[in-house]
Amino acid sequence: MSQHEHILVLRFSSLGDVAMLVPVFREVFKTYPDVKITLLSREKMKPLFEEFKAVDFFPFDPRKHRGILGLWKLFFALKKQHIMAVADLHYVLRSRVLSLFFIFSGIKVKHLNKNRRARRELINTKKKDLKPLGSIHNCYAQIFDNLGYPIDLSQHQYPKSPSRKPTAIIEGFKVEKRKWIGIAPFAAHLGKRYPLDLMQKVVSYLQQEHDVFLLGGGIEEEKQLMLWASAYKNAHSITNFSFNRQLKLIAHLDVMLSMDSANGHIAANFNIPVITLWGMTHPHAGFKPFNQPEENQITLNRNRYPKIPTSIYGNKIPQGYEEAFRSIAPEEIIEKVLWVLNLKET
Repeated sequence: MSQHEHILVLRFSSLGDVAMLVPVFREVFKTYPDVKITLLSREKMKPLFEEFKAVDFFPFDPRKHRGILGLWKLFFALKKQHIMAVADLHYVLRSRVLSLFFIFSGIKVKHLNKNRRARRELINTKKKDLKPLGSIHNCYAQIFDNLGYPIDLSQHQYPKSPSRKPTAIIEGFKVEKRKWIGIAPFAAHLGKRYPLDLMQKVVSYLQQEHDVFLLGGGIEEEKQLMLWASAYKNAHSITNFSFNRQLKLIAHLDVMLSMDSANGHIAANFNIPVITLWGMTHPHAGFKPFNQPEENQITLNRNRYPKIPTSIYGNKIPQGYEEAFRSIAPEEIIEKVLWVLNLKET
């Protein structure tokens, strides 16, 4: 293999999908130490990749890079980086147009297969075919294979764990020497959000014996988490943390409780046990956090709710399923969290 092989990776959003690149990149660099990657993504994603010296982050601005002209200018800026191959891991209109420019210039391009037919069969509410699709991590890895860089994610190795709970991360909090639990109760769509009144019961119980760190973004989410933090002595909202500081705290958690959303993927990248709550979505769609066991996936009872999953992204709630998430009792979630904490101690 020649030196300085340079791959352009296109993945503009969303946070969870971009975070899922991390274990793939680790394996690429372990297998091919002379490869360099330029990642084209939103500026806010950059802290996810600080561990990689061989990743050049190129910020994608949807306003600046809009339309054919904007993408053409972006292509010329990227071409100056001496790109040798392109991995389109998003495969949306913008990435496809940009990829075409590289193809016309003689550069090899491979794109993500979204397997739309299998996805349609998975979420068909009338005739359900609940076959597990390939994980998104493996789909990403397949593109590198197609470019001539096969990797084996089963050989993935995590970076060395950081030192235990540095005080700089928790400055301003009165935190005891107890287990740290992360709870991320929000998601982009209602079909992926566990009811807040039930989640409050989970927070209320767990904070009695452990420190609970609450994660979320957006004004309304911040207000809700601040209310819980003010109501419970050992619940701490970290919505005012910078993204970098949030990542450092997540790396020191003992367990993460998350919806089918980004914080679960981020925690999994640090080898933190992740318990995921699945509403209208399902782990068979391929978005299970990396290397997390099936027993950590809490799903709705399909005997009672046979249409699950109703969508890939949780944006479709069929009539009669509005309260389906309530069928998962807070006690079940609490027991699972305590079980994982006890498992870590053995």
